Amino acid sequence: MKIAVVGAAGMVGSRVVTEATRRGHDLVAVFRRKPPAALPPGSTAVEGDANDPGHMGRLFAGTDAIVAATRPAPGHEHTAVTTTTALLAAAEAARTRILVVGGAAPLRIPGHPDRLVVDSPDHVPPAYRAIAAASAAQLDACRAHPANGVYLSPPAVLEPGARTGTYRRGTTTLITGVDGASHISAEDLAVAVLDELENPSEDEHFTVGY
Repeated sequence: MKIAVVGAAGMVGSRVVTEATRRGHDLVAVFRRKPPAALPPGSTAVEGDANDPGHMGRLFAGTDAIVAATRPAPGHEHTAVTTTTALLAAAEAARTRILVVGGAAPLRIPGHPDRLVVDSPDHVPPAYRAIAAASAAQLDACRAHPANGVYLSPPAVLEPGARTGTYRRGTTTLITGVDGASHISAEDLAVAVLDELENPSEDEHFTVGY
């Protein structure tokens, strides 16, 4: 499978590149600026502007799947929707399925199906409210777009860690452990991304966690 990863320099994107090449896939790793000198064997580095659907559409031509793992810089959270919409347009033009790695904000709170994570101060401290709101709007943009895509919501806490190769999968409700914690390593999120790409589900929105 030939996979394009947008945001290949990021915490999630870099691990998707590693996981995909580990499984023997061909990678087009898209970087906003100059690509790094070294990448895993089987990957090709290219520069690309995620906000330019024409350019990205050409980069996506001939790919079997796209992973959008971009994240706006602090203070620029409002750009999440426009960037995602541009990538959806490029994916539609290339006729390629796209997986958007978003945020936990649009997930429902366990035991409270009428409440979303974005509205919970327990899961979203004040410092993260802007990106949480942007993630909720990002999912709305994905739902409204005709591109063939799926939106992945990580759990409340996503950070570098170990690759265990195991996780639980859900749809629109936050996954928590017996202690109430909601987390996963970026390495295992990448495992979930590749599992979805290799065996596409019918879900339009799903989540994972331990």
